[in-house]
Amino acid sequence: MDGSNYTPQEQQMLEATIAKRQMHDFFKLYSGLVERCFNTCCNDFTTKAVTSKEDECIKNCSDKFLAHSNRVGLRFAEHNAEMMQKQQQQ
Repeated sequence: MDGSNYTPQEQQMLEATIAKRQMHDFFKLYSGLVERCFNTCCNDFTTKAVTSKEDECIKNCSDKFLAHSNRVGLRFAEHNAEMMQKQQQQ
């Protein structure tokens, strides 16, 4: 995004808005991870302690979730780069 058309104050506001949106997206991703892994892995509430089976499940779940999110992000970036390149060629 080219910010040369904006005043310094507008650029600051735009950067603050983008940072706020990124934080919101991060918390949404994190909340989704917690909810999914908890619902999948934690089903024995007879003790406060996390069992080794639950612990292993949570590690696997979070690793897969983050790997998937990373891969989707990379594909999105690749797609975005292709779209930008096509626009520049026009």
